[in-house]
Amino acid sequence: MYSICVFAGTTEGRELVEFLSRQPVFVTACVATEYGEALLKLSDNLTVISKRLPADEMIGLLQEQQFDLVIDATHPYAVSVTAGIKHACETTCTEYLRLLREETERFPDAIYVPDTGAAVDFLSNTEGNILLTTGSKELHKYAAIKGFADRVYARVLPMTSSLEACRAAGLKPSRVIAMQGPFSEEMNVAMLRFMSAKWLVTKDGGEAGGFAEKAAAARTAGARLVVIGRPPEQEGMAFSEIIALLCRRFGCQWKPRVSVVGIGPGNPDTMTREVREAIERADCLIGAKRMLAAIAAPEQRKFEAISPEKIAGLIKRHPEYRHFTVLMSGDVGFFSGSKKLLPLLDSYEVEVLPGVSSLAYLCARLKTAYEDVIPVSIHGRENNLVPYIQANPRVFVLVGGENGMGQLCRTLVDAGLGQVKMSIGERLSYPDEKITKGTAAELVDGVYDSLCVALVENEAADAIVTHGLPDCLFLRKTGEDGVVPMTKSEVRSVCLSKLELTERAICWDIGAGTGSVAVEMALQAKKGHVYAIEQKDVAIGLLRQNKKLFGAGNLTVVGGSAPEACRDLPAPTHVFVGGSSGKMREILALILAKNPGARIVATAITLESIGELIACLTEFPFAETEIVSVSIARAETAGDYHLMTGQNPVYIFTMQAKGGKYYGKKHHDSGHHVQCRQESFGGGTVPHFQTGRLSRRTL
Repeated sequence: MYSICVFAGTTEGRELVEFLSRQPVFVTACVATEYGEALLKLSDNLTVISKRLPADEMIGLLQEQQFDLVIDATHPYAVSVTAGIKHACETTCTEYLRLLREETERFPDAIYVPDTGAAVDFLSNTEGNILLTTGSKELHKYAAIKGFADRVYARVLPMTSSLEACRAAGLKPSRVIAMQGPFSEEMNVAMLRFMSAKWLVTKDGGEAGGFAEKAAAARTAGARLVVIGRPPEQEGMAFSEIIALLCRRFGCQWKPRVSVVGIGPGNPDTMTREVREAIERADCLIGAKRMLAAIAAPEQRKFEAISPEKIAGLIKRHPEYRHFTVLMSGDVGFFSGSKKLLPLLDSYEVEVLPGVSSLAYLCARLKTAYEDVIPVSIHGRENNLVPYIQANPRVFVLVGGENGMGQLCRTLVDAGLGQVKMSIGERLSYPDEKITKGTAAELVDGVYDSLCVALVENEAADAIVTHGLPDCLFLRKTGEDGVVPMTKSEVRSVCLSKLELTERAICWDIGAGTGSVAVEMALQAKKGHVYAIEQKDVAIGLLRQNKKLFGAGNLTVVGGSAPEACRDLPAPTHVFVGGSSGKMREILALILAKNPGARIVATAITLESIGELIACLTEFPFAETEIVSVSIARAETAGDYHLMTGQNPVYIFTMQAKGGKYYGKKHHDSGHHVQCRQESFGGGTVPHFQTGRLSRRTL
């Protein structure tokens, strides 16, 4: 294996050693103290040398070990150490690489001095307490500050050598803070306020050295920043560039950290503190263009991406970054792309940080609770919203697209829900935030922003939840006397029960007629989709009218005859065949080819259709079938009397092949079984059951 030596005197140095200790290489870490060794995680391929190496020992180590690469990850202010490492590498002809720590952008209200001596001269001409965060190595030089013993506090590492340096410089124990960082802005603020410090002295340690936190704390606590200038750096590489080199040359594999964060409605002020911190420490941000524009710092690397696949691909293709932060609108658990993204990030270290959802934000603005609100999204997804609003007093709707909210209002009005109250929120959290209230009918002609949500309140939420809607609710007349065939309420109710629809079902209604079955399918499969196939133009017109009347946004009308018109449709989970035009075999063959486990219900009235379906039961590999004969009789008045008028019996065939979902009792033998039952509604009930292999004599 390759052998690599790291002089690890910084946070990045420790991270680099930890990274290499998980790779197929031998790594030797050189640290100056036992304390530095204690910060490293031990591993079988890691050797730690914990002492300061003189020049001759450094040369001897390199000659003995014959390292393939030496990485100098010492502090940027440790000029003499860097010079010694570079000299040892040149003497032993060992490849040398310097890890560079990026300088921080200069703060306009900070005092920059070239070295410690200049800092001492400056501070001697000031008043007020001083917090030194420059370590213990040069602490003795600060003793020359006027009033040193009474003005200066020193924050040093909790080591015997550091405490001895403080004692030697003349600092009282009460003036020494022995702690190991990193220190947050809040911790720095607390220390500055505790000691009433007017000055904070630091080196430009960059992001890893907590420079930004110190600068922010000084500003908050009313202290001035004194920055010791960096020595000129030689050529080298940033951490991410070194990682890329190690992966390329030595077969290393980098496992970056990925933070998936919810940024709230959009304004950075609505983000949580932990989300802001994840954004600030990220090497690379990924998100939508508008989010990056509002949040990313000018110097941060960023990629525009929305789809989970593209985001995961970007992370995979850029191993040079240590920490990615993926920006998600609102909350990561509320109609967020994180649901599909997280399974694609199994090979990375992932953290998920929540944000403020648009639902929580809008309800807060409206001063109302939201525990009883049903959330629904029609942003980039299919969803039949009307049944939700018909059945629930309060529904939150996440809308997308150009004037999607105006289209929603129009859909509600067309479905007879123009009276529902709406609170529409546009560009929530932004300075031009707008909330508009009114009924759907009042707001239907408005033009709304694409960043739009609404709370819809229906005081008369009384939607029928059982199937078998009254026939009178559907349009079926084509002229004065003409009507389009329709599956009647009682038969429709039985058929829908036999279909056993699910909320996410993909349904076909073949020979849809007026669309009574298709509409009820759409109302039940609210998160699925229904395709109504019809060949007659006059019926197609009525189908579209009934779709609009019931607000069935998840229903698609397909013109043409089956099976030809169905070939390009998505595979169905449930199929109702109300009319086959003599092509039942071809239709069933196509259904089973697309989904062998599809559940199929077909109706027949004529003897020819019944015979065709019976033949199909034995021809196709159905695992369980059932035939029900339904006879309907309706009461009609004749003078002072009421007579029951019988209608043609309807035979309902239920078919499902192996792999489908079944309910109820199963037969124990392996034969092909059919359950036959005849029912009469209105004129009494005479059930008849027969189980066994079906023959044409069964009926």
